[in-house]
Amino acid sequence: MELAELIEVARGDEPADLLLKDAKVVNVFTGEIEETHIAIVHSRIAGLGNYQAREVVDLGGRYVCPGFIDAHAHIESAMVPPNEFARAVVPHGTTTVVTDPHEIANVLGLEGIRYMLEMAKYNPLSIYVMAPSCVPSTQMETTGAELRWYDLQTLQHEPYVLGLGEMMNFPGVINGVPDVLDKLRAFQGRVKDGHAPGVDGKRLMAYTAANIGSDHECTTVEEARHKLGLGMFIFLREATNARNLRDLLPVVDAHTSRRLGFCTDDRMPADLLDEGHIDHMVRVAIAEGVDPVTAIRMATLNPSEYFHLHDRGAIAPARRADLLVFSDLRAPQVEMVYRGGKLVAKDGETIPWERPQRPSVLSSSMNVDWSQVNFRIPADGDRVRLIGLVPDQIVTEHLVEDLSVQQGEVMADPSRNILKMAVIERHLATGNVGLGFVKGLGLQKGAIASTVAHDHHNIVVAGADDESMFNAVQAITATRGGMAAAYDETVLAQLPLPIAGLMSDQPIESVRRQLDEILAAARQLGSPLHDPFMALSFLALPVVPSLKLTDRGLVDVDKFELVSLFES
Repeated sequence: MELAELIEVARGDEPADLLLKDAKVVNVFTGEIEETHIAIVHSRIAGLGNYQAREVVDLGGRYVCPGFIDAHAHIESAMVPPNEFARAVVPHGTTTVVTDPHEIANVLGLEGIRYMLEMAKYNPLSIYVMAPSCVPSTQMETTGAELRWYDLQTLQHEPYVLGLGEMMNFPGVINGVPDVLDKLRAFQGRVKDGHAPGVDGKRLMAYTAANIGSDHECTTVEEARHKLGLGMFIFLREATNARNLRDLLPVVDAHTSRRLGFCTDDRMPADLLDEGHIDHMVRVAIAEGVDPVTAIRMATLNPSEYFHLHDRGAIAPARRADLLVFSDLRAPQVEMVYRGGKLVAKDGETIPWERPQRPSVLSSSMNVDWSQVNFRIPADGDRVRLIGLVPDQIVTEHLVEDLSVQQGEVMADPSRNILKMAVIERHLATGNVGLGFVKGLGLQKGAIASTVAHDHHNIVVAGADDESMFNAVQAITATRGGMAAAYDETVLAQLPLPIAGLMSDQPIESVRRQLDEILAAARQLGSPLHDPFMALSFLALPVVPSLKLTDRGLVDVDKFELVSLFES
């Protein structure tokens, strides 16, 4: 669109393409609600007030606010490609997502990132990418690729790449590891996201001195306030397995609210389809006492400014006409969604859209040396380190307990909620198998397995017996990746994820149905957790305290080193 045309319409000399009449506009600049009309030409807002237009839509006094922005998400966690993800979140009012594709990057490197960029095109959702900073996240795991600073630099000129994704290797930043600093230097002057769970004191000073601008790992108000005080932008998170929103809402006040945003991080299909997306977080915030306009501003203007996306995030001349229509300010349920001035969703459904079919071929992501897969753990001491699962969090406890030994082998003990766990390398057929134990997953029998294991995404499996574990693993490798629940030789349910072992090629409703089936199977095996597969996936992430398991062994994240399974 020509600037002159926009100005002519704004002056009132030419008719707008669309007039949204009789709207209560949420002004995120002033905090006021304005009764007016919105004139749109092409994809932009031309002005507010009385205008002539070729098409008029009477909103009947309903509210209109800017489209919601998810400030940090891993689309792969929805287990569908970007086009299906868009179909799930756009009806909930999300018009922009900032994604870090480090899940698929850890499997397929730049090939995976470019796949996500390609699949993000021609959808009713603006998808921006942060270049994955930690592939791998540490040197204590095996991934399918390693991205150095010069690899990431090839993404700098991609129009939809905004900056550097979450710097999970916070020890590398704090200790000045050269390769980590090279990545930060390569994105000098660009947005750099953070990931610093529990980091404080001078270690946090060192981390923020690297010009890392945000954090989404806060779990307490005190942690969030401390980081805000050092200039960080804080994203309040409500993921499937890390539900921090309600705990953090007390940090929202008149002084802090402009430095806060919302993110979903890792949200699975059932939660997206049932609870919602950023709209769910806005409703929760309002219900917990946050002023409605403040909550909406945190979902719109704040992240747009942090990411320098100054063409959206507010209802004002020249801004994109990314708009939501709803009736209740205190409990917004999105009724209509406009993106770039076009109606893209109504009454909970996306409007069908044309998307060119482009064939994409990805490299194999299932390469296992089966000759090395053995779950037997010979006893080498009396006291065993256990990963202690914390419900609804991705942090874990570092536990030490006595376990039963039979014929020289350490055994799982489901009666004490202790299961055997393994991580099997699946990218390079190295034969690596990390073995350990987890407490709190809840299975009383059988096993569950997945190729979703943050962030290396090797095969992760936990179970009460070796046979069930082996059969669950065999089931997911037969489908080129996925999730499965097994009991002895019987596979109770499974969800194939043939795209890099992370995403399905089926509609999200089908994925949700299959996920419901494997979650029901996990409950049949005894797990009481909301999503034991998501919980299992984060037990392999060696950058979140305190104890995790990778294909190379047990990781003490607090010490940032591999440790023996047995306490000496």
